[in-house]
Amino acid sequence: MTKVALFIPCYVDQFYPQVGIATLELLEKLGCEVEYPMNQTCCGQPTANSGYAHQNKEIDDLFIKNFSGYDYIVCPSGSCSLHVKDHLHSDSNEKEAQQIRSKTYELVEFLHDVLKVDTLKTTFPYKVGLHASCHGLRGLKLGSSTERNIPPFNKTAELLSKVENIQLVDLDQPTECCGFGGTFAVLEEALSVKMGKDRIKDHVKHEAQVIAGNDMSCLMHMEGIINRDGLPIKVKHVAEILNGTTL
Repeated sequence: MTKVALFIPCYVDQFYPQVGIATLELLEKLGCEVEYPMNQTCCGQPTANSGYAHQNKEIDDLFIKNFSGYDYIVCPSGSCSLHVKDHLHSDSNEKEAQQIRSKTYELVEFLHDVLKVDTLKTTFPYKVGLHASCHGLRGLKLGSSTERNIPPFNKTAELLSKVENIQLVDLDQPTECCGFGGTFAVLEEALSVKMGKDRIKDHVKHEAQVIAGNDMSCLMHMEGIINRDGLPIKVKHVAEILNGTTL
């Protein structure tokens, strides 16, 4: 049985615990032995993105301590997964850091590339617009972005298409940023909100009932705009949909 460590991002832990639960249940349904290292903390992405990566040494060492010894480390977030894969290092244990970097997967990446899931016994009878978050799309290569001249593909859409009764809508700008960008939303709030409104407008135009995505941070950003504007659309993490949630 595949031994998996569940790595839960701060946003999920603090604001959307149902996404962590859905991830756990989904992995167990697919035959994984899942453990949740209880002493895990933030992976250090916010400090690194703000220019303080040099202050992450203790965070990195704690991550290595918590997640050593597993076959895989799976996280329902493209941005946190990419941070670990690209930036986890250790002055005292770089060999183990390298191993952990190579074993860390975003959830969809793990389901698609490692488990190679081909069937899902779940249903989601709604019209869904897929938001392709930047870290997953452009960093982890979960899909093709429109600025690149390559054949189109999207691993998340491929998995969602296996859910019964789901209707994936075509968007005008399927790979456009929502404007969240972590600290960007704080430092450039007006631009961030305008980008978020444009992203939501595309989904509403195509009559999506749900915006689905791989990163709860992006979905939280858009959910805030949706709630303030009173729009008839909801957000769901892909883990919830793949696990068989309802609205």
